Amino acid sequence: MIKEFKDFIAKGNVMDMAVGIIIGAAFTAIVGSLVADLINPIISLFMGGVDFSGMYALLGEGEYASIGAAEEAGAAVFAYGRFIMAIINFLIIAFVVFMLVRSVNKMKKKEEAAPAAPAGPTQEELLMEIRDTLKK
Repeated sequence: MIKEFKDFIAKGNVMDMAVGIIIGAAFTAIVGSLVADLINPIISLFMGGVDFSGMYALLGEGEYASIGAAEEAGAAVFAYGRFIMAIINFLIIAFVVFMLVRSVNKMKKKEEAAPAAPAGPTQEELLMEIRDTLKK
């Protein structure tokens, strides 16, 4: 059973998938920063200073200065601003993945359309040539 597990792990597909997951996690952090640090301020500028990530509705009694203060106090909050940011993150990631898949598909089509290299002599032809050369 251990040998089967080692063979499974050693297969290229599993290793490729592991690398993809690690890169995907790092890419998610980059996109999160892109949205929070670059896109959010631009949206906020055009919307009159509105910060989506701080938008929430309080589901109970009390008043709090920010969503962080409400959460720290243990109040129930409906954080719809974070949901909006998650949607923006998803759309950006989906668009980038779409562009990557699109470019890979274009490269595959170019490779398929490229003329095949001329085939060399077969093994039998080489052996016959060697035989004929040795006869001389």
